[in-house]
Order: sequence, then structure tokens, then C-alpha cells
Amino acid sequence: MYQVSHRTTFTYTQPVAISHHILRLLPRIHPRQHTVRSTILVEPAPSGRSDGFDFFGNPMMYLTIQEPHAKLVVSASSQINVLSGESILLDSSRPWDQVVSDLQLLQDPAVQEAQQFVYNSPYVVSNDATYDYVLECFPPGRPLLAAVMELTSRIFQEFRYEGGVTDVSTPVDEVLEKKQGVCQDFAHLEIALLRSLGLPARYISGYLLTHPPEGKEKLAGADASHAWISAWCPDFGWIDFDPTNNMIPGNEHITLAWGRDYGDVSPINGFMVGGGEHTVSVAVDVSPVE
Repeated sequence: MYQVSHRTTFTYTQPVAISHHILRLLPRIHPRQHTVRSTILVEPAPSGRSDGFDFFGNPMMYLTIQEPHAKLVVSASSQINVLSGESILLDSSRPWDQVVSDLQLLQDPAVQEAQQFVYNSPYVVSNDATYDYVLECFPPGRPLLAAVMELTSRIFQEFRYEGGVTDVSTPVDEVLEKKQGVCQDFAHLEIALLRSLGLPARYISGYLLTHPPEGKEKLAGADASHAWISAWCPDFGWIDFDPTNNMIPGNEHITLAWGRDYGDVSPINGFMVGGGEHTVSVAVDVSPVE
């Protein structure tokens, strides 16, 4: 079980007269994850609030703030129980090219749901370069999940984790060319590579329990949001892969939301009247709970 705290502070150079926001800060419920309790506090207090779910089933909160303010603070706190998934023999999945064929032929609801994650999306665009890169891991007849794991390892080995060199708008082909970026970039890249072959892949936002260096104390607020991907296999459903850490996520990955790309799962977005320029600071803390 984990205690997750996510605090975002917006500071404006001029007062904001009114603002509207969409929050995706409540953890998603799924078979391996259960939320014990969660709260969201907003300062200044919103004049209107409603809760619901987006198209992909992610919990959402809609806010309107009518009080003039030069600072906005959004604090989310959740206690979450995460279970390890069952072990999967990657070579036991059906061939990837058969999965592509099945997607064209089958009409059951699970296939129809997966099909929407085959196509390009605003932040994930496949092209000839992504197709050429991915083929090395996907020879004809290879089991799908074994191929995705090799692709995950290849990204981990060939790309350098480097903050500050990209942002959410950085195109996938630029990440592929420069071979550097952060977890968000690597997730977008792997999704684009899989979609190049006609395979469904979705973007997952969440948190990862981090461990301090040996002999050092963990600093409160020093964690960060994380991103990874999920690939669809008819035999097993959606299976997660983390290209930043070269692994299949276990019970230290906490899912917040999923969608086609980052644009579908942005933790906080919206619009405002006034405000001028602004700065954003984020503090995240993930701690085990006995």
C-alpha cells in the first residue's frame, strides 16, 4: 500500500479573474489497483465543482474558480493498494502479425476497444522512420509480448534519459533521431513504433516508487510523475511495459490514467482570464504504508 501526495502550485504575474480546470489526479481503479481513500484540495476554493469520468474511463474533476487569485495550489492525496500481476510467459502470446490480422476480422467489444489505440493521435504520429526502426524486433511470426519486451529493452539501451531537452510537444521522430528524452518521450516513442505495425498501444500516466541511494534518506516531494505504455494482446488483455526502466511494471507502479497519449491524461489543464505569465512547481511524494 502507498501514500501518494501530488502538489502543484501555479504562480501568476497578474491576478487571474476567473479560471476553469480539469483535474485527473485521482488514481484509476483496475484489477490490480484499489484506492483506499483520496482527496483533492484546491486553494482558493472553487465556486463550482463536479466529478465524472472522461471518454477513457479516467476519474475527472471539473473546477471553476471565480475568486481573483495570484496563486493556485492543487493538492491531491491518495492511499492506494497495488497488487503484483500474474507472471506471463512472453513467448506464449500469439504471433504479432496474427494479432494485426485479428484486429481486422474480429468484432467483439474487447477488439473494438483496442482498435481505437491503433491510430495516430496528436502527440504520437507514426511514419516510415518508426516503421523501419521497429521491424528489427518484429520478424514475422514472433510472439507479440516477447517482441514488445525486446523493443522496450532496445529503447532502454539505445536512448539516454536526459531532462530539459524535450517537452510534451517534441515530435516522436525528433526523439527517435536524437535518442534522448524523458519517460514521456520514451512512452510516446514506443507507442508510435507499435502503432507503425498496426498494433494497439496506449499511454499510461502514474507514479513510480523510487528508492534513495544506499545510506541516504528519501527526500519528501522529490519523486515525480511517471509514464509508461500498455500493449494489447488477445490472449492476456493489456500488458504494461516501462521503456524508461526496461521492465514490466509490478506493484511499485501506480496508475493514474490512460489514453492515446499525454494529451488525454494531463493531470491539470484548463483556461483562465488574466494571469499574465506564470510559473509551475510540482512536488510528488510516494511512500509505502505499513
